[in-house]
Amino acid sequence: YGGMGLDFSYNIALAEELGNIRCGGIPMAIGVQVGMATPALTRFGSHELKKQFLVPTIAGDFVACLGISEAGAGSDVANIKTTAVRKGDEYVINGGKMWITSGSQADWMCLLANTSEGPPHQNKSLICLPMNLPGVHVAKKIDKLGMRSSDTAQIFFEDVRVPCKNLIGEEGNGFTYQMLQFQEERLWGVASALTPMETIIRETIDYTRQRKVFGQPVLHSQTVHFRLAELATEVELLRSLLHRAVALYVEGNDVTKFASMAKLKAGRLTREVTDSCLQFWGGMGFTSEVLVSRFYRDLRLMSIGGGSDETMLSIICKYMDILPRK
Repeated sequence: YGGMGLDFSYNIALAEELGNIRCGGIPMAIGVQVGMATPALTRFGSHELKKQFLVPTIAGDFVACLGISEAGAGSDVANIKTTAVRKGDEYVINGGKMWITSGSQADWMCLLANTSEGPPHQNKSLICLPMNLPGVHVAKKIDKLGMRSSDTAQIFFEDVRVPCKNLIGEEGNGFTYQMLQFQEERLWGVASALTPMETIIRETIDYTRQRKVFGQPVLHSQTVHFRLAELATEVELLRSLLHRAVALYVEGNDVTKFASMAKLKAGRLTREVTDSCLQFWGGMGFTSEVLVSRFYRDLRLMSIGGGSDETMLSIICKYMDILPRK
């Protein structure tokens, strides 16, 4: 379908390299295109659907977005309310989606919707939804703390009619497909944060070496150089966990626990690195002129998007068999 047929480790190599872009929004938008909105279609979609949606997306002619989160359902995917009711050979879609990356410019959406009244983990389906259909309303482009170069939209659906052949895989399996997709999304997110953290640490070293306080470089303070050494060590530990998880995933293993651990650690470590380094920049760190303040804002999303820190902890507890049963 126009791709190179490479395994997932190449996605991670790409994500690490995209970290050299000096913002978070552009790598995130690319990540949505290649690792979040398309994997389910690639794995489970019909040949006809792949020809219609996957080929132009891989070619870069289509922008794709992922329609999962809603105003009342972010990390709690099972709680989504959007419905797709089958009427004849069409689905009639009603509801809305929130926090949709690339939503203002997308040509199609990989939409998760309730297609039956059954149990919440078995009543959802993924559907390829063209964004130019009647009844699709892009309500607004959301003004955000960070990731400001990436458009994020709120979208409503009012009696949107989509052919039933746009269903990805089997009806009722959407939640399962999405959970598989989440693991790749989370690993991509971790990989895309590694290079920015290295860059921030390196630039902070350069700045504190030449910035003087009380007659000596800030870097000469043991508090500063010890802290930078700790942060560099933590980044390397995270990289090792990521690469271990990716190697196991490529071999066909379930890496949900490791991916969740890496995502949790990345969310917390990006906050530590950006906060600690911004402090060492002093007043300059509080301006918009330096990269550390941009990544302080952009990387804060790591603990929220793609599953919050608290959701990651619950998943890890589940795999450790220590999560209380309802």
